[in-house]
Amino acid sequence: MSDASLPGPQGGLSDRDRRILALEGRTFRYVGAKERAIREQIGLSKVAYYVRLNALLDEPAALRAAPSVVNRLRGRRTSEDGAAGAGGIHRVA
Repeated sequence: MSDASLPGPQGGLSDRDRRILALEGRTFRYVGAKERAIREQIGLSKVAYYVRLNALLDEPAALRAAPSVVNRLRGRRTSEDGAAGAGGIHRVA
């Protein structure tokens, strides 16, 4: 049995993945605060963070761990892309 099929809210996610989802659930008041948190708390560049976040949105384990965050970001990813989304490019930023 793989980690992804384990019962429970966080089966299949690494600690870093859980921290990424938690960070996306937060609100930031100041310009640059989120980017700073990405560097200091997650230890990734902004680009690497968003690449991993986009991959997480397609993982069932992420949906089980943080359904409201994942569904909100999935909706934003598809609704804001417009014509770009039709071309197969997906982004969450």
